Amino acid sequence: MKLEQRTLPVQNELLAHYWSEEAAIHSFFDYRYNDAAFSERANYLNSKSYNTEQLSAVIRSYMAPFGISNAAEEHLAELAAGAHVVVGGQQAGVFTGPMYSVHKAISVIVLAKEQREKLGQPVVPLFWIAGEDHDLEEINHTFTIVEGMVKKRGYGERSKRKTMASTTPLNQAEMERLVHTVFADFGETAYTKELLNNVLSHLRNSKTFTAFFTALMNDLFAKHGLLMVDSAYTPFRQYEKEYFKAIIENNEEIARVVVEKEGQLNSAGYGTPIEATVSNANLFFVQDGERFLLERKGDYYSNVLGHIKMTQEELLLVAENSPECLSNNVVTRPLMQEMTIPVLAFVGGPGELAYWATLKGAFDVLQLQMPIFAPRLNISLVTRAMDPLLKQYDLSFEDVTAGKVEELKDLFVDSVQDLEAQRQIDVMQEILIDQLDKLEQHLQQTQLALHNVIEKNQQYHVLQFDYLRKKLAQQVLVKHEVALRQFNLLSAELYPNNGFQERVYNPYQYINQYGPSLVDDLLELELVPSNYHNIVLL
Repeated sequence: MKLEQRTLPVQNELLAHYWSEEAAIHSFFDYRYNDAAFSERANYLNSKSYNTEQLSAVIRSYMAPFGISNAAEEHLAELAAGAHVVVGGQQAGVFTGPMYSVHKAISVIVLAKEQREKLGQPVVPLFWIAGEDHDLEEINHTFTIVEGMVKKRGYGERSKRKTMASTTPLNQAEMERLVHTVFADFGETAYTKELLNNVLSHLRNSKTFTAFFTALMNDLFAKHGLLMVDSAYTPFRQYEKEYFKAIIENNEEIARVVVEKEGQLNSAGYGTPIEATVSNANLFFVQDGERFLLERKGDYYSNVLGHIKMTQEELLLVAENSPECLSNNVVTRPLMQEMTIPVLAFVGGPGELAYWATLKGAFDVLQLQMPIFAPRLNISLVTRAMDPLLKQYDLSFEDVTAGKVEELKDLFVDSVQDLEAQRQIDVMQEILIDQLDKLEQHLQQTQLALHNVIEKNQQYHVLQFDYLRKKLAQQVLVKHEVALRQFNLLSAELYPNNGFQERVYNPYQYINQYGPSLVDDLLELELVPSNYHNIVLL
């Protein structure tokens, strides 16, 4: 395994500006990303009081059914004693979701370890699983490579209700079908049988999307003590009830300042990532496992359909007596994290950076301070099969992301076409059309009306010539199928669907090729949070 770091062309302007020293985006955050900020934030946390003993107990109870490693035990003990926390999170996707979920976890672990050494005090990694999320269509599928092309593979079970990932029961047979299909696409290696059995074993012990996700992540990161908690876990909701009250009591002002800050962000040229409104309560009400977004309408909190309707006093009683019936959105989730966890830094991607930039005013309303925002690591894996292909076609990783593979493919296709055969077809078509034109002229002179018949005959023959051209082109491509598949494979592996692989494929595709130590070995590399793109040669 070898690490190379490259500076790639800017794909997200806001993120590029965040790494810049002079950009105006920094006015939307309490901290910049540097060592001085971490020292200042640590001092701030040392002056605050958190119930980390209860928090540690909640996390322990959540993780216990999945197994708590020795490293995780150490981190739980440190958290109970008041350790600071680096937090990152993601939805509970199948096979852990796209690779960036794993990259976030790696980022959290790397940053926690780095700051533990620099600050000289315990800093532990925590992964916040957004099990409360109800967008199952976003997490119920993955992608593989089939014959050099990107292939979507999905879980077939569907629900018309907006149930949370943590309460939606898995259809075991359907999910097993998906697992077998995906592994068949991976192809057989020395690691496949054991890896498949491992995934199936975790699946058979999992009743929900979130449980399956947690089991896999816990397995991948056991040696590194990654702590995990599900945002929809009932004991965690109980721990949050006083903080839900604070959000409810300041609800109108939170919405107002978020709208105001998003307007400023838009004026600065960064758009409106949340599209916030002053009436949005930024809370969901959970009923029978289904989430309903609340809005303030006059003196009431209600959903769009109107079957949920509560006064603020009634909503406060829900927070006190049944906090598991409440759920955060993108605005209130960061606020909840700050109130419940001693967050040294939050690790997120470009999308999260955009909506966090709208939240400074909301933190101020609750007399909170935004933690440091730490952009996650960007990682692309180059398998052993790809390295020789890159060398064969004299391509760099940057060339692939710049579209050079498709350019070479088009040039290759043009170079292998049988131009003489194409010319002969063109000549035959010209001769036939010319003869039909002459026939029509003759018939017009003899006053025989066959124009429509001749026109249809001409159209038919043109279609036949077009068909002949296509078949000829297809035969040429079949002849050069190996080279074309190589081009397709380069794009599919390294820049699928014109985007980075970390947004498409799941980690098991690479574990199947490299071996079960993939995550452990990645964490042995000199990975540091930066604006570089990390290219790892497996």
